[in-house]
Amino acid sequence: MLGVFSGAIVSPPDELVAAGCRTPSPKITADALVKRFIEANPSTVSMQIGDHVQFAYSHRNESALLPRSFAVKDEIFCMFEGALDNLGSLKQQYGLGKSATEVVLVIEAYKALRDRAPYPPSHMVAHLNGYFSFIVFDNSTSTLFVASDQVGKVPLYWGITADGHVAFADNVELLKGACGKSLASFPQGCFFSTAVGELMSYENPKNKITAVPAEDEEMWGATYKVEGPTVVAGTESPMLSF
Repeated sequence: MLGVFSGAIVSPPDELVAAGCRTPSPKITADALVKRFIEANPSTVSMQIGDHVQFAYSHRNESALLPRSFAVKDEIFCMFEGALDNLGSLKQQYGLGKSATEVVLVIEAYKALRDRAPYPPSHMVAHLNGYFSFIVFDNSTSTLFVASDQVGKVPLYWGITADGHVAFADNVELLKGACGKSLASFPQGCFFSTAVGELMSYENPKNKITAVPAEDEEMWGATYKVEGPTVVAGTESPMLSF
């Protein structure tokens, strides 16, 4: 799956911009990236959402246990990859029918987050049990919401194209060829929301996330780390690396 967003929707992460400047490498534009995805996946479903967003997905080479899916409802677009272990109980919680799938559930969870303020964004993702990554775009508010599961079973990556668009994909080679060193693995157990304005851990929402510049020989431009809780003097504060 592939989601590409212009600077009108999301500002490119400073850490990935800096990584691209430190180690210049070939990049391509957002339109060229989408075209490359479509050419590599003949059965691709792609769409342009307004002037600033492009979605594309395919079932090619997907896992039978962690499939990809797409849905749109009330101008909320969602691409989901994975499976939820507690889908049944969540469908009851959100008043959904028995036939509702994970991607529909995520749209309803996002709507609850959007419409039931104050509702901590971390709660939307924290009660999802399973392996997953998803990209939600709310066209009515121009809001982007992206998340990955706690163990990174379903990979997700993000990078910056030659024309400054932010791209999310489950295929690292696709983004590597498009974003150069302005590329990173999306940290597991975390979410990014333009409504919040930053990357956050939904497991530990009060813990700060920092980006560590990668070594020159590494594929990534940066590695994101969730800092551990503050501890008393004389002990170390753990840091989780993704």
